Parts: sequence; C-alpha cells; structure tokens
Amino acid sequence: MTHYLEFEKPLAEIEGKAEELRALARSNEEMDVEKEAAALDKKAADMLKDLYKGLTPWRKCQVARHPDRPHCKDYIEALFTEYTPLAGDRNFADDHAVMGGLARFGDQPVVVIGQEKGHDTKSRIERNFGMARPEGYRKAIRLMDLADRFGLPVIALVDTPGAYPGKGAEERGQSEAIAQSTAKCLKLKVPMISVIIGEGGSGGAVAFASSNKLAMLEHSVYSVISPEGCASILWKDAEKMREAAEALRLTAQDLQKLGVIDQIIPEPLGGAQRDREATIAAVGKAIEAMLAPLQKKKPETILKDRRKKFLEMGSKGLAA
Repeated sequence: MTHYLEFEKPLAEIEGKAEELRALARSNEEMDVEKEAAALDKKAADMLKDLYKGLTPWRKCQVARHPDRPHCKDYIEALFTEYTPLAGDRNFADDHAVMGGLARFGDQPVVVIGQEKGHDTKSRIERNFGMARPEGYRKAIRLMDLADRFGLPVIALVDTPGAYPGKGAEERGQSEAIAQSTAKCLKLKVPMISVIIGEGGSGGAVAFASSNKLAMLEHSVYSVISPEGCASILWKDAEKMREAAEALRLTAQDLQKLGVIDQIIPEPLGGAQRDREATIAAVGKAIEAMLAPLQKKKPETILKDRRKKFLEMGSKGLAA
C-alpha cells in the first residue's frame, strides 16, 4: 500500500482512480478502461513532476522521514557482502538503533555502521526509531577502532532524528559518548565516507558524519536540530516548523553551497520511496566513486585532509 504524504493527497486521488478503473476491468473482462486509466497515469506523472520540482525545506523534511524510504538495513543487505554484524559496546549493552560490522564492498573489506529506524511497529520500537543511546555511539567507536587497527575504510549510513534524550541515556553519558564518537571520526587514519540517507539530526548524526567525504540523498536533511525543536525554542510554538525549516538551511542543496557536504545523490522522481532499488544503486555508485581516490592516499594525508575540510567548513557560504 502506497503511503502518501500530506502534500501528495491530490496525487493520491488521481492514482487511486486509475487503480479503481483497472480493478473494475479485472472483475469485468468486457470493460475496456485502459485509455482512461492511461490518461490518469499521465496526469499523475505530470502532477508528481510539479510537486517535486521545487520542494520547500519543510516538504523535504517530510520526504526524508517517509516510512517507505530504504533504511540502513536495506542498504547493507543490497550493497555489501559477507556482512558480519558485531554487537555491544563491551561496557553496558547492545543498542539496536546502531547496526554495524565487517563486510565487503565489492572486493574491498570495510567496516560499515549506521542508524536503523525499523520498518514496522515492532522493529521501530526495537530500534528506538533510530535514536541511539550512549552504548550505540560506543559501539560505533569500537567498530571505528577496529577499522583503524586493520586499515579498513569506514562507511557510515546516517538516518536519525537525533540521539535519544531519555533520562537513562543522560545518566550513562550521552553527550560524552557523542563527543567521543565525533572525535574518533576525526582521528581515523583510514578513509571514512558518510551518506545521509534520510534524516541527519543533531549531534546524533554528526557523530557518524564527521568524515572525509559526506554525501546526501537529494531529499534528505541535515541539521543541528529538528524544525519542530527549533520552532519550540525560538517561537515557543512547534507549529512554526515551516519557518524553522527555511531558516535552518537543512537541505542538501543549501549544505552543498555552504561546503558542509561534498555531493548530492539524485533520487528518483517522487523520492527514494518510489524506486528503492534505483536509490540504493545510486548510493552504491556514489560510495564507490568517493572511496576510490581516498584509498590511494597515505594515512597521514587522509587525516590532514579531513582536518582541513572541517576547519574550512562554511567559508563558501560566508564568502557568498
């Protein structure tokens, strides 16, 4: 069943009518409705093109959160072979919001980590909706340590509304764990590539995205805070999220201009959820293209280039 976003409701009506016509034809073989259905299909295609031609930042937030977008688990299953998950932080517990382990990307052994939101009620609760606790970030640090020790590139898939803000997480050192994970990204002497596949929210995303190369899917978002959270703080009204989304400059297009990200990965018309296989393939090609030149560099150069990148970040936007 197709899940339509709020601004896609007119499209839902047209596509629904086309499906109803075809369902009637299946129940009555004498009916010929293909011409009418094809006309509705064309109308729907034109409307889809118009809707996605100039998405506002808030609508991009909605698309980035679409429940049918491919998630971390989908990318790992499709793009990596010999995936061997590693669990636990060797300190407190295993956080299911963060998944990762050893794998092969093509012929290259790598360490892959990412945030997984889940795809149904049961898995979303198990994965805590992609909001990691301290043990999740410490698991990521453990995996990055392993990558550094054995000279394996790190590939991170970012998709989180932010780190989990609960009492238990704070008691176990949430902010310290996020800071340590971010610092570990910056200290790696192996190539690190991050891709924001949905939401990149707050420090919970930065802890996985402080990499040599950072790419975003076309309709993903990346910001220091969610639009709702920003609106609650600045206007004391979460309903001002549209204005907040505009002000935050959280779209891939804005962030590329600022020099925060290195590449935008195009999505199929209508978003990643409309063609999951094509989206996953595009992400795979982007990772391959970003990884190849990094593998030719010496560890000291990789570290130096990453440091330089973050020191210069934002200068493009300031100069403009």
